[in-house]
Amino acid sequence: MSFSHLNEQGNPTMVDVSEKQISHRTATARSIVSLPEDVLKQLTDGDIQTKKGSVFQTAIIAGIMAAKKTGELIPLCHPLGLDNCKVTIELNEQKEVVINCTASITAKTGVEMEALVGASIAALTVYDMCKALSHDIVIKETQLIEKTGGKRDFKRA
Repeated sequence: MSFSHLNEQGNPTMVDVSEKQISHRTATARSIVSLPEDVLKQLTDGDIQTKKGSVFQTAIIAGIMAAKKTGELIPLCHPLGLDNCKVTIELNEQKEVVINCTASITAKTGVEMEALVGASIAALTVYDMCKALSHDIVIKETQLIEKTGGKRDFKRA
């Protein structure tokens, strides 16, 4: 295996997808945010309300907007017009904020980076909107959970 974004001389290059087949591609990424107790105390009816507005609703919008701009943010990503992008936010049993971003497209290239960027920016938005209450907020992890389409499918165990 070799890096797909390096040419024969080792220089950065955009992957040439002109010969690839168009297929339906999806990707889901997850970010987990740990909120300290003083922030969790502000949770009512499944969201946190701040002077800036609803934390989770704002994070959902930010995640979708970011996924749509991935090609502008990551230098060698193809600019894509997503067919769909969905961001969900919930608390798990450990009272961590679990953000899932699922992106889909029918195209020659996948949407893993779009899902990862969407989940990441949603997590950063939660941090930004809650930092007035505490700086002990931790974005624990961001990872690809699943992808379909393209050369091979992937699903995290």
